[in-house]
Amino acid sequence: MTEACIVGWAHSPFGKLDDPDIESLIGRVAGAAIADAGIAPHEIEGTFLSLFNNGFSSQDFPSSLVLQHLPELRYRPITRYENACASGSAAIHGARDFLLSGRGRFALVIGVEKMTATPGKEVGDILLKASYQKEEADIPAGFAGVFGRIAEKYFQRHGDQSDALAAIAAKNHKNGVDNPYAQMRKDLGFDFCRNVSDKNPYVAPPLKRTDCSLVSDGAAALILADEETARAMGKAVRFKAAVQVNDFLPISKRDITLFEGAAHAWQQALAAADVKLQDLSFVESHDCFTIAELIEYEAMGLTAPGQGARAILEGWTRKDGRLPINPSGGLKAKGHPIGATGVSMHAITAMQLTGQAPEGMQLPKADLGGVFNMGGAAVANYVSILEPLR
Repeated sequence: MTEACIVGWAHSPFGKLDDPDIESLIGRVAGAAIADAGIAPHEIEGTFLSLFNNGFSSQDFPSSLVLQHLPELRYRPITRYENACASGSAAIHGARDFLLSGRGRFALVIGVEKMTATPGKEVGDILLKASYQKEEADIPAGFAGVFGRIAEKYFQRHGDQSDALAAIAAKNHKNGVDNPYAQMRKDLGFDFCRNVSDKNPYVAPPLKRTDCSLVSDGAAALILADEETARAMGKAVRFKAAVQVNDFLPISKRDITLFEGAAHAWQQALAAADVKLQDLSFVESHDCFTIAELIEYEAMGLTAPGQGARAILEGWTRKDGRLPINPSGGLKAKGHPIGATGVSMHAITAMQLTGQAPEGMQLPKADLGGVFNMGGAAVANYVSILEPLR
């Protein structure tokens, strides 16, 4: 069966950037991704833009901002996609569907967010809008509070997992040192991540600052092409599977320690790709909080429920382990500009699979990559399985 392929990409640094707005950030990556694919702007037949926003920017309705930088795309379809923290993957799915329907040969996907200009208290309030407001609007500490409750329930059921969470944070910060796009390129070490201190206070117990992803600005872009077109390109990464699974929004309606929607997405994606988890060379997984990565080990089938700590404490998920998780440093080190995150995860996976990841971040073996991107607390769950086309 023909598929969609990633044939070009661009990625801004993530962090507190000087760019004044999302329009500027779009300009950093849109033309650069087209140039990276070796095509001309007029060859783009559809554009798919990911932005969460919900108050981060006064400029909503962002789709045609792309024309500020690429006027050649005037009179062509451009659509904004939003699905909380999985908005980037939603836009990728839209582009893939566009290509598989035969409506075009090339599609541009852009993910963007400008968060750091918003005061900290407002950031928490905006992010909490991705939870079920009727029941969860008053949870202290914003979305960190939501995941703090998840961690509390997990600890009650399976015992104190503070060592595992600290090990996940330390792993991802160590990996982030070699990622030039990452917001924080500092190896913090296990002891710093494990212990409460003035520089690492509790944010939403049992979660500390080092358990939480970073508020960030940034953008990433991809060029997708149909498989026949991609075979003539300089590089191409093919989707073996692309699955979306949604679950209930209220955490009261499910066992939140299981991430059942994520588990279903992984099961469907592995079946569609006709591979097993152990066939993957690495996974970029959505570590918005360290407890999320821990539960994701279980959801993907790396361990049984309640045993995720084994995967990190026994070194399975390190760069040199049996299944490296987040060799980029993940959201924990890279930062989490909401609309850009899913696009970034796919761009970095494509870099790995083509041997073009930055020095130090590139894995010695990268034949098959997995991406897990989720919106909310395992509500909108996306899994991609990617391979080099040739």
